[in-house]
Amino acid sequence: MRVYLVIMDETDEAAKALRFASRRAFAASGTVHILALVTPQNFNAFGGVQATIEQEARDRAEVLAMSAAGNLFDESGKMPTIAVREGTGQTVIREYLEEHPEVAALVLGAADEANPGPLVSHFSTASGRLQCPLFIVPGALSDDDVDRLSAPDNE
Repeated sequence: MRVYLVIMDETDEAAKALRFASRRAFAASGTVHILALVTPQNFNAFGGVQATIEQEARDRAEVLAMSAAGNLFDESGKMPTIAVREGTGQTVIREYLEEHPEVAALVLGAADEANPGPLVSHFSTASGRLQCPLFIVPGALSDDDVDRLSAPDNE
């Protein structure tokens, strides 16, 4: 079974990556893993305040991942695997891929600006060291374009 890993956040490009991955997974009788990242805070507040800030960030990531999973379930009838992890994006993604050798592809969305985003920049230059293919979904694509390009006859 093909497993597509998507990194979920609140950006349009993440939504496009999820759309692409879910359609590819459906066509291949596969599944989607959604990984939501909780970025470590760069400052230290008083103990209780810091803990509250960190918990709110984790809660936001969980809600985002669960919402995306619910939408996928409504469309495909399959519930994706959901993980919420704290740490820097590149490190967490590499660890996740090491823990899940069943992942057939990492699917990232690129912003439709000059800078595609930190994860796309990092993994596109380090793709030779990945243990699976990297799919980059351009941010300029419309939903119709994503649907057309993720159709099974485009393999």
